[in-house]
Amino acid sequence: MPRFSYVEGGPTADLTVEARGSTLAEAFEGAALAVFNAMTPLEGVEERETRRVEAQGDDLGGLLYNFLDELLYLHEIELLVFSGIDVSLDEERLRLTAECRGEHFDPRRHESGIVVKAVTFHQMRIERDEEGWLIRVVLDT
Repeated sequence: MPRFSYVEGGPTADLTVEARGSTLAEAFEGAALAVFNAMTPLEGVEERETRRVEAQGDDLGGLLYNFLDELLYLHEIELLVFSGIDVSLDEERLRLTAECRGEHFDPRRHESGIVVKAVTFHQMRIERDEEGWLIRVVLDT
């Protein structure tokens, strides 16, 4: 199961996220869920609609950036927030497909969190350690 946290000491006026997973796909899921949890608590988001998201990159950092950027685009255009994300990752070809489940943000039902404007490459880390995979990404807020 993916896990995420918000890290102190990152760039001012930005949000630094760390996500962990036993697989790289789980860590990507955790990073994506952290983005939406910052916008509104995930426990208040029902899985009413599904969107399929595809991304590719020249390296793992580019793949992560493009994936999160596509999710932010869906949020901006359709006001979707996702609380369930399943990533299928092809590490060799640097491509992923994600099934994202959530609903339209409703200010009457959902608590407003921070506005995430963009994903950055600043201080981005994707590495494997003894616990699995660790992702660190800074979000422009």
